[in-house]
Amino acid sequence: MTHLPPRFPITAAQIDRVVTAFYAAVRHDAQLGPIFARHVTDWPVHEAKVATFWRNAILLERGYDGSPMRAHLQAGDVKAGHFPGWLALFDATLQRELPADTAASWSALAHRIGQGLRMGVAEVETRAGVPVLR
Repeated sequence: MTHLPPRFPITAAQIDRVVTAFYAAVRHDAQLGPIFARHVTDWPVHEAKVATFWRNAILLERGYDGSPMRAHLQAGDVKAGHFPGWLALFDATLQRELPADTAASWSALAHRIGQGLRMGVAEVETRAGVPVLR
């Protein structure tokens, strides 16, 4: 079996460290903290799932089983306007925890994924405000 190289040089331990640091910051964030507090009942389980997502996206491991879009839509209180703050907090975490080149590479990937999630959430928000004519 051939393994593909990672998108950029990083270790699983670094990914875990970033995810843990990010969610520690999220819990103290005035905008994001209350949203996450309503949905996350077991932080270690949530962080492990998100770290698995990132290992899948960056290291091309195949352990993640989930749908970030579905999770964000099902939450019901995640809005398109939350993503800029999410990404800013994530970028600050990356810059604190990783070498600059690794942080920049992960940030670019996170912004692409975040833009897709933001657009999906925005589409649902727009449809929610439009009456259905039958």
